[in-house]
Amino acid sequence: MEVKVRKGDSLWYYSQLFAIPINILLEANRDVNPTALQIGQRIKIPGYVSENYVVRAGDTFYSIANRRNVPLDGILILNQDVSPNMLQIGQRIIVPIKVISRVVTSDRAYDSAILDRDLDRLETIYPFIDRKVIGRSVEGKPIEEIIVGTGERLIQINASFHANEWITTPVLMRFLNDYLLALTNQSAIRGIDVKPLFTKNKVSFIPMVNPDGVDLVIKGPPQNKKEEILAINNGSNDFTGWKANIRGVDLNNQYPAKWEIERDRKPFKEPAPRDYPGPSPLSEPEAKVMADLANEKPFQRMLALHTQGKEFYWGYEGLEPEESQELAKDFERVSGYRSVQYVDSYAGYKDWFIQEFQQAGFTMELGRGINPLPLSQFEQIYEEMLGVFLVTLYK
Repeated sequence: MEVKVRKGDSLWYYSQLFAIPINILLEANRDVNPTALQIGQRIKIPGYVSENYVVRAGDTFYSIANRRNVPLDGILILNQDVSPNMLQIGQRIIVPIKVISRVVTSDRAYDSAILDRDLDRLETIYPFIDRKVIGRSVEGKPIEEIIVGTGERLIQINASFHANEWITTPVLMRFLNDYLLALTNQSAIRGIDVKPLFTKNKVSFIPMVNPDGVDLVIKGPPQNKKEEILAINNGSNDFTGWKANIRGVDLNNQYPAKWEIERDRKPFKEPAPRDYPGPSPLSEPEAKVMADLANEKPFQRMLALHTQGKEFYWGYEGLEPEESQELAKDFERVSGYRSVQYVDSYAGYKDWFIQEFQQAGFTMELGRGINPLPLSQFEQIYEEMLGVFLVTLYK
């Protein structure tokens, strides 16, 4: 929601009027000089949307504000050209609405179009997030990063490296939505005050690393590549077993962390629905985007969301830092997932991240069953993972 500055208004006043923490308000208006507001200047108010309202008999600004549980001056500031003493039945005014419930989708197969729509919603309601395209897939679809927070500690959380593990994207998006809701409503999540987490951390959310693959599993092949993809899939129109990107390369086997071992022992030596590590490390644009991101930003923690198994992996060649073990103990406690330090698998993003930066990296295997996991498991998976997200930001 946007408001127009009146004489005497300040960001501090808006913070008090709309009950939005001042640091959140400042972050939503990064291009504004808070000490030099100009009359008529537009200011973004996070956590609110504006709504048209048709005046009824007996309405006053005061009664509307009281009935809608919004501040009276919040209505006045949105209707500066309306005389509050001369309201007419049928007249249209604007009222502020505090957003107190989720807007992201969790009730259907989650493809890249749904992600884009949900990110548009979040960006509109919560303009203090920083949304940017960090690269593009084989098919040119955006790979997006959403940054939340102003702290010095950088944390990365990514999802949908694997196409048929797309349920990890709405899990990540649910947490992002809940975090933003708690920040703007000054509420807690599981008893944890999230306001200090905003100033302690800068969290990088990458909700869909493999948009082409996700869309293939959910919607089928694009017409321009149908024959090629069907050939990779042994002629089958069933893509539920497809983990790879659109070129048949497994993105989580693409990293130069003993990549040659995976190349030599994988059964597939050419494009396949899963487990083909590609012709060389980082041959795929999606894998390179994620490597470039980590090389550009000094992340101190990283969670890669996968399915399935209700376990997580956190070691690589003894290069993991001491804090990884402490975090693993907490993750195991809050999620009920099994902690596994080492696993006979290489060339994954977590492996490379630990190898290159000696920082805490985790591969989280959400839920249990056959991929793609059914949406009937979503609520349970989210509750299992919520504690992991909170520990990652809090500890």
